[in-house]
Amino acid sequence: MNVPSELRYSTDHEWIRQDGNTVTIGVTDFAQDSLGDVVFVDVPESGATLALGESFTEVESTKSVSDIYAPVSGTISEVNDALDDKPELLNSDPYGEGWICRIEMSKPAELDALMDAAGYTALTEG
Repeated sequence: MNVPSELRYSTDHEWIRQDGNTVTIGVTDFAQDSLGDVVFVDVPESGATLALGESFTEVESTKSVSDIYAPVSGTISEVNDALDDKPELLNSDPYGEGWICRIEMSKPAELDALMDAAGYTALTEG
């Protein structure tokens, strides 16, 4: 399982890459593997305001439909429209081209509650 050390992780299996006050969000390698083949991503709406823990999109796979939750509060500043035509990017490149959205954080201190790679590895192996 791939768990990049430079990212932060939520207990709901989202990864977070910080760039100043903006974070890029996606699903982890563990999550995409558990989901199976992703066939549809309900790409969220740019400009939507999110609260920590709020469901903001759904991912449909051959196995199930799963909610994706906001790991931080803020406003969606950009979405990955490529997922409309290629939802399988979540499987093939979860930490790269398979990102879901970017959020302009309203409460950056919420990042402190997220796990580092070692913490996330312990969660998934436990």
